[in-house]
Amino acid sequence: MKKFLYLIFLFYIVNQGVAQQDFRNPKLPIDERVQLLMNQLTLEEKLGMMEHHNPAIERLGIPAYSWWNEALHGVARDGYATVYPMPTALAATFDDKAVQEMFGMVADEARLKFNRNQRAGRYDDYTGVSFFTPNINIFRDPRWGRGMETYGEDPYLTARMGMACVKGLQQQVDGRYKALACIKHFAVHSGPEADRHSFDATVSGRAFWTTYLPAFKYIVEHTDVGMVMCGYNRLNGVPCCTNEDLLVNILRNQWGYDRLFVTDCWALNDCWERDTVIPRHETHATAADAAAAAFGSVIDLECGSGLSALKEAVEKGMLPMDVIDAHVFKVLKARFELGLFDPEPPFTTIPDTVAFEKKALEMAQKSIVLLQNKENILPLEPGKYKSIAILGPNAADDVMLCGNYNGTPRHAVTIYEGIRNYISKFPKEQRPRLYFDTACHHVDGKYRLPKNFDKKIAQCDLVIFVGGLSPELEGEELKVELDGFHGGDRTSIDLPRIQEGMLMKLKKMGKPVVFVLCSGGAVALDWEDENLDAVLAAWYGGQSAGTALADVLFGKVNPSGKLPVTFYSTKNYLPPFDSYEMEHRTYRFMTEEPLYPFGYGLSYTKFEYGGIKYDPVTNTVVCKVRNVGGKDGEEVAQLYLTNQGDGRSPLKTLVGFERVFIPAGETATVTFTIDEDFFLTYVDGKQHFESHPGTFMLQCGDQKIEIRR
Repeated sequence: MKKFLYLIFLFYIVNQGVAQQDFRNPKLPIDERVQLLMNQLTLEEKLGMMEHHNPAIERLGIPAYSWWNEALHGVARDGYATVYPMPTALAATFDDKAVQEMFGMVADEARLKFNRNQRAGRYDDYTGVSFFTPNINIFRDPRWGRGMETYGEDPYLTARMGMACVKGLQQQVDGRYKALACIKHFAVHSGPEADRHSFDATVSGRAFWTTYLPAFKYIVEHTDVGMVMCGYNRLNGVPCCTNEDLLVNILRNQWGYDRLFVTDCWALNDCWERDTVIPRHETHATAADAAAAAFGSVIDLECGSGLSALKEAVEKGMLPMDVIDAHVFKVLKARFELGLFDPEPPFTTIPDTVAFEKKALEMAQKSIVLLQNKENILPLEPGKYKSIAILGPNAADDVMLCGNYNGTPRHAVTIYEGIRNYISKFPKEQRPRLYFDTACHHVDGKYRLPKNFDKKIAQCDLVIFVGGLSPELEGEELKVELDGFHGGDRTSIDLPRIQEGMLMKLKKMGKPVVFVLCSGGAVALDWEDENLDAVLAAWYGGQSAGTALADVLFGKVNPSGKLPVTFYSTKNYLPPFDSYEMEHRTYRFMTEEPLYPFGYGLSYTKFEYGGIKYDPVTNTVVCKVRNVGGKDGEEVAQLYLTNQGDGRSPLKTLVGFERVFIPAGETATVTFTIDEDFFLTYVDGKQHFESHPGTFMLQCGDQKIEIRR
């Protein structure tokens, strides 16, 4: 009997030891759990972890996992999801706190969908909680079709918004991330789309370090962002995904980044494929050579299907096992940090999805920019207009609202529907009749107006024309060849001629015309600004864009958005699209007067600035902002710096912004803390900045102060 009990005791002790050594044991440190799992993997299984779709390991009970998911403005490509405004619209809010809250909700919705997918046995692309988001490339040229995915043209605004996205997605609870973010595309990537598989972005050191890198550096240094993605393009002759200087010298060694490095999808193929249809880089002789160059550097994970090439590189001795193990360790560690190997899955509480819808509306409301408002025609007064014409190719288009990289909203409110819903709540005697017609297509002139069109417009007291662009015309590598559009990019920054012609026709009919521009970026609107009664930028505003615009048009919401990009005039010189130098580009380097400058946006009230002060000890600036108008409103106070003694620096650059609500007649005090990096000067030929004595000008609103450092 004693012998039997002793055997039971030994069995218990042995099994307890095994349990303690199990990689699924959440009580063990993550690094130890990773190593325990790695010790059990074969070479084939390890290599499988280095492709974006990690295969299942059935003998260990490990399901498959895809690293590829998208969440630029809501969970994308996985059925119904909340669709928030596109990133350019989010940038127009100048509200990084709200952006962080929004992406926290995106992470909540992502976990909800992930848990459902796990229960259903779905492990395909777009089912995971690792997101190739945010896109923090600089929107250097309005012709770039993917500019809508970015946070605009300014490095500091991009850095703040990108950081908010990362922090929102990467909420941590009990040491587990709710989701992982990925900053992309590293680096110097912004078109042309049609040539991206062969394009060589040639850029000087000054532009490289002062425009294209700062947002990446800022986010790497201020967050624990989970992934960095290299771009398709070459940088000064070398493909980004095999670029030692970019990935090793700068990102890893100088900035100390040691988390996951991932390729853009099938980017390594551009290094070796010979294609008669799509030109490629063709910088490497074979797929194995490209794999060895990427993984032999710092790339941990390939988004693509290069597993056989990776295996060949290992078998030929081009990649030693210690390098493979280092990459696999990082990949597995990230999966552990997401809680994917925990016996009890984290984040199973069902979130408040009603809050998602409210946030989508809030962000759309805050993003709308009032560009022109002659004789204060806006806000529209109930009862003033007996009949309103709602016209334009974007007026009833719910596809336009969603932009690109989007999910499918359960409820989308077009602009026509938003206006109709809003006025339906008016007393009957104040409720205007609505007349709707598309009036014209976005680009071509094939649309046929109804025979009674002119008569109907003549009977209307006001015209609201909703036009601009469409994500079906501008976007990632599109097969579009139309007047003004090529391959996803634009060849002209003007409003398409057919739309401008329609606006001219409407104006000649003697009616007040309000123009609502929906687009991913800037459009030259010289004629519209001069001739129309009001102009608003509504971007691609997401599922609640129609409700948000109606709220602004009728004054329920005071417009507060500011431009995250320069709206160039048709008279402005714009350098060639494929030039990556910054002279004459963006507000930081253009010497001409734009149509609407970066940071511009009108309100239904008026703000005055005063009392600017600088504290050299704390590097802070304080400025007072007073609402001297008759309506409550939100103002985006912006602080700009000019290095007056250095003709090589930007003409001015944003160094701080704060969004504040100020009731009518009241004053707010705004405080900015300036990052010391803005007082440094780039030194030619060196990959660093140096401090030089000089005179700087700080400006907030119309208030200026000169400081000496």
